[in-house]
Amino acid sequence: MDNTDNDIRNNNYHTNDKEEQILISVTGQDRPGLTAQITNILANYDATVLDIGQADIHATLSLGILIRIDDRSSGQVMKELLFKANELGVNIGFSPVTDEEYEDWVSRQGKNRYILTVIGRSLSARDIAGAAKIVAAQGLNIDSIIRLTGRPSIMHPERNVRACIEFSLRGTPEDRQRMQAELMQLSQGMGIDFSFQRDDMYRRMRRLICFDMDSTLIQTECIDELAERAGVGDKVKAITERAMRGEIDFKESFTERVALLKGLDVSVMQDIAEHLPITEGVPRLMTVLKRCGYKIAILSGGFTYFGEYLQRKFGIDYVYANELEIGENGKLTGHYVGDIVDGKRKAELLKLIAQVEKVNLAQTIAVGDGANDLPMITEAGLGIAFHAKPRVQAGARQSINSLGLDGVLYFLGFKDSYIEEPKSMEARG
Repeated sequence: MDNTDNDIRNNNYHTNDKEEQILISVTGQDRPGLTAQITNILANYDATVLDIGQADIHATLSLGILIRIDDRSSGQVMKELLFKANELGVNIGFSPVTDEEYEDWVSRQGKNRYILTVIGRSLSARDIAGAAKIVAAQGLNIDSIIRLTGRPSIMHPERNVRACIEFSLRGTPEDRQRMQAELMQLSQGMGIDFSFQRDDMYRRMRRLICFDMDSTLIQTECIDELAERAGVGDKVKAITERAMRGEIDFKESFTERVALLKGLDVSVMQDIAEHLPITEGVPRLMTVLKRCGYKIAILSGGFTYFGEYLQRKFGIDYVYANELEIGENGKLTGHYVGDIVDGKRKAELLKLIAQVEKVNLAQTIAVGDGANDLPMITEAGLGIAFHAKPRVQAGARQSINSLGLDGVLYFLGFKDSYIEEPKSMEARG
């Protein structure tokens, strides 16, 4: 028998070795190099790593490794790992996993995956339990939970301005519409907000975000500000409220309100623009979006003058709003120029800008508060109702009522540790 036959026999011998799966669980005080030392022992025995996961909570490690190894080596591997765990001062456990159990687990990996984001000024155990209960009732399994915001300070509670955790879920909701309704009900009852999104490549690659302006980017309605200067504030506010609630057609209400501004000197617009009350979180949000290469648009039923002011202030890429007609005497005529940017037009502009920027519609985001924002909120890949009227919240899958506009960042998966300015990071030591 030649050497070739011996090689074949040896290879067959190793191929026929019985192999088994072992789940290794390590818990205890974390320290640099711990994972390296554990996995180095596995490497010495040519163990195959089928799955691995690690979390660190307040410097306490939880490490899980599922390995496949031949049964002749498994006993020695566990022995060495026990000695190493004792040396490192951590706890270690071993659980056998049968071939059938492993295959069943693998088959479930093909199921849909979702991300449930929970945000609020703070999050209690009751908030998290409420969300987890709804998830479980829908047959979804929680694979992981991570915190996106920084850890709260006990000594300085006034710094705890926001809290966010993200659930990674596996499975398919039994009744997604009912789930959304239950999350909305929980949100209103506890003062927290939710986003439930499919975890696909589009969620991870958003590229275009479109904002309403009035009562979204700014905490006022510009037409109300103009009306106050014109002495018709109460009349215009009443029409505005009816329009935002969806009680009257936007075009009709807009025409009526603009007519009431007739005779107002255009010089007041600059003063209003310079004193616009910017919504909480807007500067932080815009800085991060620009830094990360997002295209940003204002699609507003308000006025171009104020949209362009914000464009210059924050480096916004597109502004589409309504143009007020100005007479030769420098006063408003009570008319507007061009087509009205209403709800239908906002949705059209969202799709147009996406086409120009070569962005898939699933990669777009729309944020607004009024009934005329619903079409673009519904059309976008991620539609968010921001401090919105009840009808708008009911028509949107995501809403933010508890935080400022930078809460949008958490729905996009950003962590505070990724987006803080370098100087602020240094200041924290």
